[in-house]
Amino acid sequence: MFSKILIANRGEIAVRIIRACKEMGVSTVAVYSVADKNALHVALADQSYCIGGPEASESYLNEEQIIRTALVAGAQAIHPGYGFLSENAHFARLCRKHGIVFIGPNPESMERLSDKAILKELIRKTGLSVIPGTKAVVSLEEAGAAAARIGYPVMLKACAGGGGRGIRLIRSDDELEEAYYQATAEAAAAFGDSSVYIEKYIYPARHVELQILADEHGNAVCLGDRDCSLQRRNQKLLEETPSPGVSEPQRREIMRLAVDAVKQLGYVGAGTLEFLLDKDGNFWFMEMNVRLQVEHCVTEMLTGYDLVKWQIRIAAGIQLNFTQDDVRMRGVAIECRINAGSCGTLQMLHVPGGPSVRFDTCLIEGATVSPYYDSLLGKLVAHAGTREETLRKMRASLCELVIRGIPTNIEEQLSIVQDERFTSGNYDLTFMGSR
Repeated sequence: MFSKILIANRGEIAVRIIRACKEMGVSTVAVYSVADKNALHVALADQSYCIGGPEASESYLNEEQIIRTALVAGAQAIHPGYGFLSENAHFARLCRKHGIVFIGPNPESMERLSDKAILKELIRKTGLSVIPGTKAVVSLEEAGAAAARIGYPVMLKACAGGGGRGIRLIRSDDELEEAYYQATAEAAAAFGDSSVYIEKYIYPARHVELQILADEHGNAVCLGDRDCSLQRRNQKLLEETPSPGVSEPQRREIMRLAVDAVKQLGYVGAGTLEFLLDKDGNFWFMEMNVRLQVEHCVTEMLTGYDLVKWQIRIAAGIQLNFTQDDVRMRGVAIECRINAGSCGTLQMLHVPGGPSVRFDTCLIEGATVSPYYDSLLGKLVAHAGTREETLRKMRASLCELVIRGIPTNIEEQLSIVQDERFTSGNYDLTFMGSR
C-alpha cells in the first residue's frame, strides 16, 4: 500500500479523496492554484503546494509541475479525481516515466478506450447493444452523408468528449452545418481534439449508467445502476440508484453483461458504462468513463463499498476481496448537485444531518467561489429503505441546507424532488426541457 498520495485536483473531490486517505492511514499532498490558497483541501492535506496561477492550464492541468511536486513531496502515487487529468493518457504515462503510480487505468487502456467511436466497435464485440453510429467524421460532407444514412434526428458528439461538451442534437439537414462547426470548435477548446462522430438519437430515453470495479487479477464486479436522466444541456443535476425505470430482471442481466464486457476489455480500475434505456426496455451503450464519477457517492450509500478506497487499493495491486454475489443494493439513494449561480463569498453554512444524510463539499465559511472552475459546491445525498422515504429525507435535507452569500440551485432541486413527474419515477431525459 502507498504511504503518501498526491491529489491532483481541487474542490469537493479533493476533500473526498483526502478523507479516504486519512481513514486508510495514508499521508496526503494537496496542490492548489493561487485562487485556491484558502481552500479546504489545502488545509486538510498533510502537505500543500501552490503550483500556479488561477487558470486551470496554469495549475491543475500543468502536468510537469504536478509531477515535480509529487517528486519533491515524495508521493508514490497521484489520484486525479475526476475532470482535469483524470482521463489523460499522456499524464498517466508521464507518471509511469517518473516511477509514480497513476490511480486509474493504465495509459494504454485509456488511449484504447478514449475514442468513443472506436470504443463502440470494441463494445459491440462483447455482446452489448450499441447505438447505431459512425467512427470519427472528418468533414461536413462526410457528416452529412452519415446523418442521411442513419436517419434524422441524430446526435453529433466529440470523440474525446465528456461533461456534456461537444454535443449537438440535429433534427434535420438544415441544422447540420452550424451544429457541426459549433461542436468541433467546442471539442477542440475543451479537449484539444476537434474530432466528432454521429449516432442515432434515441427518443424518448433514460440515461442509465453502471458502476464497475475491476482489479489486475481478472476480477470484476458491478455495483449497480444509477439513473442520470435529470440533465440540463447535457449536464447532470440529480442522480438516483437504483433506477426506477429498470426492473430487477433487466438489472441482473445488464449487470452481468457489463461485467463480462469489462473483463473482455481487460479494464482495470473504477469505471462506468453509460447507456440509453429506450421505451421498450432496450439498453443502448453510449460511452465508458475511465475514472471516478461525480455521482459515485450514491452507489457508496447504497452498497456500502468505498469507491475511492477501492481505487487506491486496485492501483496498489490489491485484489478485490468480494464477488458479485456479495454485492447487496439496499434501499434507494438520491443525490442533488448543489451548484453556484454566480461568484460570491460564503457568509453562512448550515449542513443537514441525521442518519444516512451526506453532504460532500469543499465549503467553509469565508470561502470564495471564483470564475475559474466548475460551479459545483457540493453533493447532497440521502438514503433510506424505500424511494418514498428517501424523497422525504431529501426534501427535509434541502430545506435544512443553508448557504448564504452565494446564489445556489437549492430551491430548484427542492422543486424537482416535489414534482409529481419525478416522484412517480416516470421521467426521462426530456424532464428538464419541459420545466
